[in-house]
Amino acid sequence: MSLARQETSESVFNVDIGCAMPIRHKVGPLESTYLTMRDGVRIALDVARPMGDSANAKRNTILVMTRYWRGVKGEPSNDWADLFVPHGYAVVVGDVRGTGASFGVWPHPRTRAETLDFSEVLDWIVAQPWSTGRVVGHGLSYTANTSDWMAERNHPALRGIIPRHADYDPYEDEFFPGGVPNASFGRDWGNKNKDLDRNLRMLANGERSPGVRPVGSGEADLDAALRAHERVPSLWEGFQQVTFKDDRPDSWAGDSMLDWSIMEVADRVSRSGTPIQNWASWFDGGTAQGAIRRFMQQSNPMNVIIGPWSHGAGRARDPLREVAEAILPAPPTQDAIDTQFAELCFNGQVTREHGKLLHYYTLGEGVWKSTRSWPPLATRQRWYLGSGSRLNSSPDDTGFDSILVDPELGDPTPTRWDFAPTVNLAGDHRRLDAGSLAYMSEPLTRDLEITGHPVVHLNITSTREDGAFFVYFEAVRPDGVPCYLTEGQLRALHRKVWAESPFGALGPQHSYLQRDAEPLTPGKATILAFTLQPISARLPAGYRLRVVLAGSDHPTFTNVPADGLPPLLKFHRGPTGCCIDLPIIGS
Repeated sequence: MSLARQETSESVFNVDIGCAMPIRHKVGPLESTYLTMRDGVRIALDVARPMGDSANAKRNTILVMTRYWRGVKGEPSNDWADLFVPHGYAVVVGDVRGTGASFGVWPHPRTRAETLDFSEVLDWIVAQPWSTGRVVGHGLSYTANTSDWMAERNHPALRGIIPRHADYDPYEDEFFPGGVPNASFGRDWGNKNKDLDRNLRMLANGERSPGVRPVGSGEADLDAALRAHERVPSLWEGFQQVTFKDDRPDSWAGDSMLDWSIMEVADRVSRSGTPIQNWASWFDGGTAQGAIRRFMQQSNPMNVIIGPWSHGAGRARDPLREVAEAILPAPPTQDAIDTQFAELCFNGQVTREHGKLLHYYTLGEGVWKSTRSWPPLATRQRWYLGSGSRLNSSPDDTGFDSILVDPELGDPTPTRWDFAPTVNLAGDHRRLDAGSLAYMSEPLTRDLEITGHPVVHLNITSTREDGAFFVYFEAVRPDGVPCYLTEGQLRALHRKVWAESPFGALGPQHSYLQRDAEPLTPGKATILAFTLQPISARLPAGYRLRVVLAGSDHPTFTNVPADGLPPLLKFHRGPTGCCIDLPIIGS
């Protein structure tokens, strides 16, 4: 597929907006029901179909399984029904077990009991008189993850999935990037979910929501379901017992984070052959990293789409272009792209013709590009951290710069790790210079495209056995204002490079398993090699490169070590000193 500029971005995604499915129907009355699973647990489902449909009017079905309530008491519809029913689909939305009006317990996301339920929900849809027997899974964030696990079930009715902003691996992409606990999000998300399971949600205006939609007119079943939910601790309690991917918190029924990572069962998803359309963002946690790993690891027909978006792609921002400049595709076009992909799944065209495509937006250039392989063909260009806060293309004299870690240092503004619907561009790190180290290059003499995963090599010495190392990569405008591009972090305990990783082509990888733990030896120089989050950006001549190093990011991340004296960190310079390798496109 040839490259296309953003003003014709619809063609990049094989979507002819002029031929998009027309809106032909109104949303009919919502019907709620309980479906009893193999173990007796009852799952709450809502069904919406076009207004006026007879009981036997056949419809293809969009399936969404959520832990955020399938609907609110008193409301006649839900967002998914409003999106897809007008195009002629039936829409089924369910509360996953242990949440909403469903019975059972939810000790952590995507328990095996939860994901096995998806097969039975699909069986039920196929058995309905209004069903064609063809289903596409859809979702955003948590519901994106449940659609992924629908594909793992390899059910004959499932014709495709559309996961938007999923975490392909929840440990690395969301809760423990680089092995460092994302305490702010883990705590807030875990506790808010516990409130939902108590039927408590506060609205934006400060008022309390009427609560989750019950099944039927009575509330006795809802009260009984909520009592079952009450005995499960918040997910945050489990996170506090996690250091490694294979840790098994007491409240998680013997499971580890490996058990709810779709990346760990990628082979089963590939065997299903289920077509996938996956949306992600350069600035939304680790969703872009996960999307790229999915693209590399799975053989399914797929569209992977990575843009400069907020969580959910409701808003966009290119930090290298004017703030007011529109970035396509806008949300209505995104919906059209999803609707057309669903239709291609239902009629089998995706399976017959599509293959794998990755579409990505290049910051600064404002251009969408497409590829059938990743990583792109790039030249690794090394930049060294030098004396005088300089970033040099050749090594400096041997020496070191030091930081006494300030446990209160960090960026309290919205960051990529908040998973918020706003655009989470990190703040201006110049205000943190007192507690961090910043290195800046001379102005670029020509445009420079960086596409892929930057890699850092830190030659460090610490006074403690463990620590958190944060690296931020920025472009600096001619007026001196830094523009955030990407970042990465590594907990030193996880420093062992995983030689057998399937993603070694992206840069150094780490297993985050207990068996591979390697504490630091205080006072001994050690190399930390790790890969930053991916990015695609074209920097104009005259811009500078900037690298910022820090040993804490409070309050987003837990300080490492969490107690005792803050570590004194030395970052060594010279031919074997600290450096960053940038993936450069073109000569």
